[in-house]
Amino acid sequence: MSLTGTPFLFTLIVLSAVALLFPLVSWSRVRGPRAVRLVARTLMLLFAQGTAVALVFALVNDQNNLYDNWADLLGTGDHVQQAADLGADGTGGIALQRLPRVRQTFTPAAGPGMRDAGGVQVTQVKGRVSGVNAEVYVWLPPQYREPRYRHHRFPVVELLSGYPGSAKAWFGALRAHEQLAALMRDGRIAPFVLVAPRTNLLAGVDTGCANIPGTVNADTWLSVDVPKMVTDNFRVQTAPRGWAVAGYSAGAHCAVKLAVAHPNRYRAAVGMSGYNDPIAERTSLAAQSPALRAANNPLTLLRRATAPPQLALYVSGQPHDGYEAGVALERFAKAPTTVHVVFVPTSAGGHTMALWRPQFVPVFHWLTVQMGLSRAPGANPEAARPETAGLDRARPGSGAGSSATPPAPSNGGSRHAALASGTASRAAAAQRR
Repeated sequence: MSLTGTPFLFTLIVLSAVALLFPLVSWSRVRGPRAVRLVARTLMLLFAQGTAVALVFALVNDQNNLYDNWADLLGTGDHVQQAADLGADGTGGIALQRLPRVRQTFTPAAGPGMRDAGGVQVTQVKGRVSGVNAEVYVWLPPQYREPRYRHHRFPVVELLSGYPGSAKAWFGALRAHEQLAALMRDGRIAPFVLVAPRTNLLAGVDTGCANIPGTVNADTWLSVDVPKMVTDNFRVQTAPRGWAVAGYSAGAHCAVKLAVAHPNRYRAAVGMSGYNDPIAERTSLAAQSPALRAANNPLTLLRRATAPPQLALYVSGQPHDGYEAGVALERFAKAPTTVHVVFVPTSAGGHTMALWRPQFVPVFHWLTVQMGLSRAPGANPEAARPETAGLDRARPGSGAGSSATPPAPSNGGSRHAALASGTASRAAAAQRR
């Protein structure tokens, strides 16, 4: 029985109801010696508490997509078949353009939200360079199947989940495709292909999207094997011009780090509630040594770069949860690198899906502009303008980008979505009073 399936949830609901009613009916009917009655009643209470805890866990897991299957939950899943030393660029000297195309078989993804907005597809990918064998979810924009776009190549955003977390979260708990489909169809944002690969590759630890010989090549899995699979199977633009990467929590750290480390593979990155130093995630393999920390810290990589990369970064966060990391990146960025920092007040909520969900629309408006897609087929910049009011834009070539929004004592009166997305303002709140 699937951990995230409806049958499992319904089974727990039935068991919880039985566990509640059974003691009410049987409590006084237990017969036998006192010790036997005590044991029987104790077991009834434990059963009731156990089913209640399991039901709450299932509801929370379904809401946040923390664990995708039993192997993830029990810590028995291992998606690494080999982890060779691939060198500084993560390719092991392999000429990627010479690798033969591999046609993947895609099936409709199962689970809440997976069939909405045109449906999400899933495939099992064997990384030919990284040695990782894991699933990748793909959603195609409305225009992809239209005859007039049959020769059009679409931009891609690679979506990275947090730790623990499932790639399904982007389409389940976060409903990214549902929020964006209508906007893409109406031309308010450019039509992007959304790709969500598995990021939790080893049991019980966060890979930190790092390459660690003998352990895991997570960087290569995400920045080489997954993009290669996508370009082999879909009409998408080439890297780096048509590629961006986005993430939340530990996935935010990975998104920014991958883009800064590989500006030849990504043109833009989005990090929501992330961090720079891998040590912020206590289980991160990238925090095992000072050398690994430095090699996987986007701030350190930016400061050590021989030349500033042509890269646009969008970093949002709350005090002590991503905001300071964005400010630090902005401080050291030099043209043509740009950094757009969005301050999210604590009144918008905590480190949860509810905080990140409202940020998608502003983020994809930003991506449409930063990646030069405002005039792309399907994108109407005029229609997009009202949606982006309140967002400062860091345009390529404008130096360090927009100034970080300073902390405000209150944005009282603003809607939660405006607070979380960084589009709230005290002036707008005052007008609503």
